[in-house]
Amino acid sequence: MKEIHNSKPIIQPEIGMIVAVLAISTGSIFIRLMQEDVSPMVVALYRLGISSLVLMPLALQNRREIGRLRRQEWVFLWVGGFSLAMHFVTWISSLQYTSVLSSVVFVNTSPIWVALLSPVLLGESLSRKARRGMGLAMLGMLLVALSGAVKIADGQMQWMGFQMEEASQPLLGNFLAMLGAWSATGFLLVGRKLRSSLSLMPYTFLLYGSAALIMGGIVLVTGQPLGGYARISYVWLLGIALVPQLIGHSMANWALRYASAAYVSVVLLAEPVGASVLALIFLGEVPGVVEVIGSVVIMAGIYLVTKANA
Repeated sequence: MKEIHNSKPIIQPEIGMIVAVLAISTGSIFIRLMQEDVSPMVVALYRLGISSLVLMPLALQNRREIGRLRRQEWVFLWVGGFSLAMHFVTWISSLQYTSVLSSVVFVNTSPIWVALLSPVLLGESLSRKARRGMGLAMLGMLLVALSGAVKIADGQMQWMGFQMEEASQPLLGNFLAMLGAWSATGFLLVGRKLRSSLSLMPYTFLLYGSAALIMGGIVLVTGQPLGGYARISYVWLLGIALVPQLIGHSMANWALRYASAAYVSVVLLAEPVGASVLALIFLGEVPGVVEVIGSVVIMAGIYLVTKANA
């Protein structure tokens, strides 16, 4: 790991990244615990809204930066907020239909799509290593997509066929998680445009805040109830805002002061592993062999793309 900051951190960046991965990995578990009581739209609204309120006092310390934003930059912010809102809605919805492992792996493929679109939208070149990583990730996606129709018995792979009652739900869930990755690509590309004008805290607050306002409007228009849930659901709603969103992502951003972006990005690829282990412990969810193999191939492809763009 390469140190990039001269001051000595309170804790080692490696410890900070372990905390970040564990915290971020809890997101899917919180969602599963309340998904039968709270709709995906409301979960997204609470997660974004609570996070925005917590960040507001810190962000307003840099209000001059916010005041200097031009109209075009505000447009980019709202586009990024819409993308973030759609990211959470589609990903949270995916967990109703597919496994935690598949959902988290697919939603984390955003580096693949950022690399694919960067030459067109940002004028960045695509290296040979990045293209290889994208091809590997596509192969892994195909394996995961087929995992609902394949069974391994007695050391042999058997084709079970696509039966609607067994295979259509995982396919739908994986597709929704992929939509979440595509939506994440939108706000990541917006972030590349805006981070030169805004420091991290005001940018994060404005992004979360705009996404929360958009999500709030969608919830009101669709008539989703904001209250009346089981008491424990409010604990999970608070938890998903504080643990994966604020603790997890904030710790990863803190680590960027002392470690390279490539190191942080690669370590965050451990999220699907952490999420699947937590799902096994707390939900008793055991992924299939083909699903695991495909997920490992996808993560290897993302790793290559991440290293190529470091």
